[in-house]
Amino acid sequence: MMIKQKLVGVCKQNWGFLLFIFLMFASRSSLADWYHVPSGSMLPTIEVGDRILVNKMAYRIELPFTDIPLIQTGAPERGDIVTFNSKVAQERLVKRIVGIPGDHISMVNNQLIINGRILAYTSQQQRDFYQEDLLGKKHLVQFVAVPHSKDNFNNIEIPVGYYFVMGDNRNNSVDSRYIGLVSEQELQGKATKVIASFDKDNYYLPKTNRNLLNLN
Repeated sequence: MMIKQKLVGVCKQNWGFLLFIFLMFASRSSLADWYHVPSGSMLPTIEVGDRILVNKMAYRIELPFTDIPLIQTGAPERGDIVTFNSKVAQERLVKRIVGIPGDHISMVNNQLIINGRILAYTSQQQRDFYQEDLLGKKHLVQFVAVPHSKDNFNNIEIPVGYYFVMGDNRNNSVDSRYIGLVSEQELQGKATKVIASFDKDNYYLPKTNRNLLNLN
């Protein structure tokens, strides 16, 4: 009884701080979150050490601390960079949506074909960098030669409620070529910008050129 009374007293004295903590975690759960990127699967768009801002209201608003949807706010689009909790990989991943429901998608020698249209790739000055025209949405991809790359797959028709995702670092990404299609329920939000980035090879000093960098 004494411990309970003391606990109640502490809560009353610090209710403002406790409310702030609750609202902070609730907002991270349902409104916006940040994600530390530990791998280079999204190079050159997202670098190792980037902290990215994720808009968790981009597609739906969920009941805080749950995956229960309350309001549908939008639909994922081809070209969106998304975070999702992969049931197959059993971890949270960040990839780019390249195929949406209704699409027919295949790949021949690292060249995507969507709905019968062969995507255009423009070589860049940086080695192994290309600009991919994702049916009107242009962004950089990277092709680094690796053994046993999965650079070919046969036509896949994407059903309703599912998405085909890929990393921009095409030959070094565990994506839908390996883990299959991503369900709409697995999507957590849309990555919109790099908040900050830290260089692990330089004493974790910040990379000032990446602060508040918009993602496309």
